[in-house]
Amino acid sequence: MGGEGTAPAEVTGGWRDYATLAKPGITGLIVLVAVAGFFLASPAAIQPVRLLLLVLTGASASAGAAMLNHYLDRDLDATMRRTRSRPLPSARIDPSSRVALLGLFFSALGVGGATILLNPLTGFSILLGGLTYVVVYTAWLKRRSSWNIVVGGFAGSAPALAGSAAAVGSWTPGVLALALLVFLWTPPHFWSLALLLKDDYRAAGLPMLPRMDDLQYSGRVVVVSAALLLPATLLLAFLGPVTWPVLLALVALSAGFILVSAPLWRSTERAVARRGFIYSGPYLLGVIVAVAANWALLAAGTHPGL
Repeated sequence: MGGEGTAPAEVTGGWRDYATLAKPGITGLIVLVAVAGFFLASPAAIQPVRLLLLVLTGASASAGAAMLNHYLDRDLDATMRRTRSRPLPSARIDPSSRVALLGLFFSALGVGGATILLNPLTGFSILLGGLTYVVVYTAWLKRRSSWNIVVGGFAGSAPALAGSAAAVGSWTPGVLALALLVFLWTPPHFWSLALLLKDDYRAAGLPMLPRMDDLQYSGRVVVVSAALLLPATLLLAFLGPVTWPVLLALVALSAGFILVSAPLWRSTERAVARRGFIYSGPYLLGVIVAVAANWALLAAGTHPGL
């Protein structure tokens, strides 16, 4: 119920609501991870048409998976302050089944397009990421197990595999290491958010942390998971090809994540959790930029790989 002067809620959602359902921020990040995998797998030359097809099909599949996530979580979203204003729980889009159909359509378009226009391994990689996110994470584990984000983190790794498949038709060792890095990034990113919004997640009954009733333990789990990014970075450099300047940048980024998260070992206050969560997004973007810079250095021949 709104006060005086409050406009009535829109019953039928406009294009902005449908765009929100596609989670453009997450979809954009997914596409960038795929592009990073493409660059890392193909250090000598880039095929622009294949890269464009990867971007289009990956974005379509990611948007479709996001819509299915909104559809499956519509009841849960209604219970949380952070999500209750989304188009489905607020009933701005009705019927909600329309969103499910759109999600299936865009997912099939992305997977089918990648399979036909690129190669079956690219389509399979995209399908694997979508199934992990929609079926394994959203429909199965999210409400049942504190391992939800750990297992569901593979959904963020699959785009790197798709990028490698689109570039060279296989999963290269370096891209497998990049996928591992993204996989290990996911828990400290989302667990920092869960600590920041612990009351919301507790009220919704979501087992987002190993022990929601033991916040000190949970904070220490975030620190340990952030620390795992450093050896994963070194593995990426070993399996490469990675240049020395990019290796130093990646090590600095991972060390920064550890330093920002370290105070959670002793305190899980909101300000401490917020710093870790705020750093986690730019960290992954920094990794993607570093991979792109690595390709440029290798292509120019100024810095050979390690």
